[in-house]
Amino acid sequence: MNLESENSKKLRDFFGREYNTLKFFVNTKISDSVNRNAEDIIQDVALKLFSGADRYAPINNVAGFVYKSIKNRIVDIMRKPKKTTSVSIDLEFSELAEMLQTTDDRVSEEKITILKKCIKQLKPPYRDIIIAVDMEGYTYKEISNETGIPEGTLMSRRHRAIGILYKSIEVELNKHKI
Repeated sequence: MNLESENSKKLRDFFGREYNTLKFFVNTKISDSVNRNAEDIIQDVALKLFSGADRYAPINNVAGFVYKSIKNRIVDIMRKPKKTTSVSIDLEFSELAEMLQTTDDRVSEEKITILKKCIKQLKPPYRDIIIAVDMEGYTYKEISNETGIPEGTLMSRRHRAIGILYKSIEVELNKHKI
């Protein structure tokens, strides 16, 4: 077996078994905030480790290697000044609202109101990524350059945000029987 596949296999096995433990470890070191989410940190570290697995010598102590990498990433984050970008909610909702449109204008207005309410209820990092990508049309690269948050982290945040948003919208639609 070649070096690349051996290191990748070890890392994949470790992350698969220990993901929740890693999340707990990160949460004990920092609290979640806009730029400091445990899952985002773990995913960022995993991405870097997997993409460079073929450059490392054989990894004998996978746990030590991963924990040291995560600890280093936490230190990097703590050294950076906090950057938060808050985006106004009062924007064009047309693209996201299109999925909720019906022929009945009264219902459409209700659905747009529900959409706005659900977006406002998202955690700030989730709300900001939805607004920036889906409403303002920014690319992940542009947001990454502006905020310093890795593109992969932004993509995973948006994916989670959309899942949460769809569930919230569904609950609200059922409440209002729309």
